Amino acid sequence: MKSFNIFLVLLIVLSGCKEEAKQTENPVKSESTVKYVAVGKKIDITGAKNPKEITGFYKGLSISDSISTKFKARVKEVCQAKGCWMKVVLDNEEEAMVRFKDYGFFVPKDIAGKEVVINGLAFVEETSVEDLKHLAEDAGKSKEEIAKITDNEKTYGFEADGVLILE
Repeated sequence: MKSFNIFLVLLIVLSGCKEEAKQTENPVKSESTVKYVAVGKKIDITGAKNPKEITGFYKGLSISDSISTKFKARVKEVCQAKGCWMKVVLDNEEEAMVRFKDYGFFVPKDIAGKEVVINGLAFVEETSVEDLKHLAEDAGKSKEEIAKITDNEKTYGFEADGVLILE
């Protein structure tokens, strides 16, 4: 009888392991299984617009206009001093400069190329030559590249209150 009980327990354990293996052989990737690291205000990916949609919003804004939104994008560049800003790629390789609300949080400096979801205010602004040079310095650009900056630039800006970074 004792041998039968041991055999029965062994059979149950093995069948449980076999079932678990079946479940992991063919995983279904859904948005709920995608892992993000959150910084700033707690947000989720629900309702996040794609880069093409957000570019359309930006094109419809005038300087000083803003709109509250959330969108997904790929990080192009991050401040290498402390992660206090990042640039994200929009449609047609246009980009938006993302800063963080009240400098309340920063992003890791090594996330260039990763997908992010950002929540906050999108706006259009004119960036001065002085600010453009400062940003180029933060990005580690050479003195020659910085010297080539001579005109103000109309840019897409974003003040994020929360960011999700794809792991």
